[in-house]
Amino acid sequence: MMRKLMDEIRKSKPRKRLVIPPRENEIEIDPQGNIMPKLTSSSVMPEEVDHSSSHQDSKSGSDSKNKSTDDSSGEGDKEENLDNDKTPVLSTLDEIKQYLEQETGFNSSFDLIMREMVFGSVKVGIFYANGFAKDSVLTDIITRLSYAPEETIGRNPLFAINELLLPHIQVKPYSTMAEIIGQVLSGSTAIFIEGESTALAVDAKVFPARTTEEPDLERVVRGSRDGFIETLLTNVTLIRRRIRDPKLKLEIMQVGRRTKTDVCMAYIDDIADPELVKAMRSKIEELQVDGLPFAEKELEEMIIPQPFNPYPTVRYSERPDVIATHLLEGHVAVVVDTSPSVMILPTTFFHHVQHAEEYRQNTFMGTYLRWVRFLGILASLILLPLWYLMVIDPIHKPEALNFIGPEKTGHIPIIMQFIIAELGIDLLRMASVHTPSPLTVTMGLVAAILIGEIAVKTGLFINEVILYFAIASIGMFSTPSYELGLANRMARLLFLIAVSFYKGPGLVVAVTFWLLFLILLRSYNSPYMWPFIPFNAMGFYSILIRRPIKNNKTRLSLTKPIDSTRQPSKQEKSPDSSGNNNQKS
Repeated sequence: MMRKLMDEIRKSKPRKRLVIPPRENEIEIDPQGNIMPKLTSSSVMPEEVDHSSSHQDSKSGSDSKNKSTDDSSGEGDKEENLDNDKTPVLSTLDEIKQYLEQETGFNSSFDLIMREMVFGSVKVGIFYANGFAKDSVLTDIITRLSYAPEETIGRNPLFAINELLLPHIQVKPYSTMAEIIGQVLSGSTAIFIEGESTALAVDAKVFPARTTEEPDLERVVRGSRDGFIETLLTNVTLIRRRIRDPKLKLEIMQVGRRTKTDVCMAYIDDIADPELVKAMRSKIEELQVDGLPFAEKELEEMIIPQPFNPYPTVRYSERPDVIATHLLEGHVAVVVDTSPSVMILPTTFFHHVQHAEEYRQNTFMGTYLRWVRFLGILASLILLPLWYLMVIDPIHKPEALNFIGPEKTGHIPIIMQFIIAELGIDLLRMASVHTPSPLTVTMGLVAAILIGEIAVKTGLFINEVILYFAIASIGMFSTPSYELGLANRMARLLFLIAVSFYKGPGLVVAVTFWLLFLILLRSYNSPYMWPFIPFNAMGFYSILIRRPIKNNKTRLSLTKPIDSTRQPSKQEKSPDSSGNNNQKS
């Protein structure tokens, strides 16, 4: 009889409203979706939608609703957007399916599925994305609901299913269609109950993911072999595993009007600077963009817009132990879903020249490895310009280095040889990325033997150019930060061009401008050349020497930590026989 009455309402013009007795704790919603004061004797269902009307009528009704909202806000934005849609959860499965067809492409997209079932005497629709659904969990839920007594479900279906019958640890109710659709597209499963104005989202999802293997860019001889992957939950779990501090905060946000990418901001509440955390949170929340298909790199460019700065102002890492170390120093880490790289803020130039391998060896060997790396980075920057200066202007060459310099310069000017070699290295690097693994050895032989050797024999290149350029390239590849290595290459090319035009004074001026640029550069309001400029003795000592862990009693002042002590001066002893706690300095 109820179905016949509903059919008559759909066919009638003008539209009517159906009055039914209310359930306990049910809210009242008018035809426009506004929550009304609770009535004592009857409640009004949402206005029946005339499904036989044309698409133009539906569009005009939506436009009129958007217009009324825009007039009240005064913004004048009339773009229809699911995020701004406050449509409550519809009460019948037929209305829900038609809404899903219009808003999500249900019945058009093959992976969006609605499973309709009857539990007890209540119709239930289970809506999910097939690729995200965890079959075993959903099967257990359906089994539990199928064997539930009819009298348990029939009295108050929403309460019974949510509080009594759903065998899952993560279930959350939602009252609007936009919210529940957002949960489904994020991987959850929606449960719609006929006659209820609330839907349930069950976090029964599984993402395609690879194993947590050691990252290629940050390998160590001895140490942990796990690394971040493209799943955000796995990444934050790796961090939580290393920092079991209740003060570790993991704030989740969504960025992107269409992609709705999950972004997690991680920090230790009683260490990180509150102003830094507040500024980061507000910048991420205020972003207006379609999405983040390239994850953390697009997010970096939007919150730190420096398009013409080749030097990295944030550090990326794929190692959980590196992220945990920076969090304990007061930094903020940003984890973006679908990316295995975690962003660290703020960072300086010297953060990019440190590597986890230094802390996997003892203090002496760690310091030695650090200095070898410093020499390699310095060689990648200044070795070629100095050699070129001594070749074209021998007055700058000491007598002890008279053996340096070619007897013949070749058929191509030396500066052009350097530029061609730079381009060749870039081409070789890109080819190695795009070449299948079984062919990389062949490609290396072609580049080293055929191209390099023949180029020298024919007089296009000279041996010393190849030698010093190889040393500079090794120094570039020994730079822990890939982004810093690329930026140093641009600086080296600038130095070579300055030497080519103005010789010694050109090199001095170019290096001076380069240093001034780095000194004036800031990483999220932090000096990029700290602790060199502004000078900080303790920080500068920590850069030069890999200090013993026991001597790291305070945190560096760069991050302005709330708690600056890493090893408190007073430690509690275990209770003595009398039950009193003694303390020692």
